[in-house]
Amino acid sequence: MATTAAAPGLRSDTLRNRKLIIRSAGKLFAEGRQATMADIARAAEVSTATAYRHFASVDEVLARFRFEVGSELLEFSQQQQATGLELLRLVSTKWVTLVVTHGRAMVHTRSGEGYLARLRTGATHLTVQADALSAALRDTCLELGVDDPGDEAMFLWNVLFDPREIFDLIETLGLGPDETARRLVATLVGALKGWCGPIGGHRQ
Repeated sequence: MATTAAAPGLRSDTLRNRKLIIRSAGKLFAEGRQATMADIARAAEVSTATAYRHFASVDEVLARFRFEVGSELLEFSQQQQATGLELLRLVSTKWVTLVVTHGRAMVHTRSGEGYLARLRTGATHLTVQADALSAALRDTCLELGVDDPGDEAMFLWNVLFDPREIFDLIETLGLGPDETARRLVATLVGALKGWCGPIGGHRQ
């Protein structure tokens, strides 16, 4: 996983505690456990008060965990030579692999706000993921001969690649991660054509 970026002025022990809290939360939730801040603090071997000095809630810790995973996805995307649909396949497959690797820690509590609203207000665990996919989605639309819908393409990707749905396909249908990614990308291509093309018809 990508390392946590150090905030200016953070002491080494403070940064260490922050990393421990994030990693401990990831490990607990990856195992399918429901953990409180006290549970996370205990696993990180820090006080509950220390955990709360870094994060206001369990959801905030998990959002930071998701940001770290998203940073790994972004780094992977930037290292690829492929473009367009092939890059989309590679990055989407990497995402499925990351979801499987980190387990239930990737499944967030549902927010009262929709995906686009959170993306546009700068939720960092979503914006880093969008950065990893923006070029692939834009160039895929170019290959398909449809207008790039911007954030709406990321919205469609998120609907299909939500970790809950990935686990559902793997656990309920018995699909492997690569087959899951392949089918979801194929479905996304159809969704982009419908959303941006003559059937969707929202762009003139």
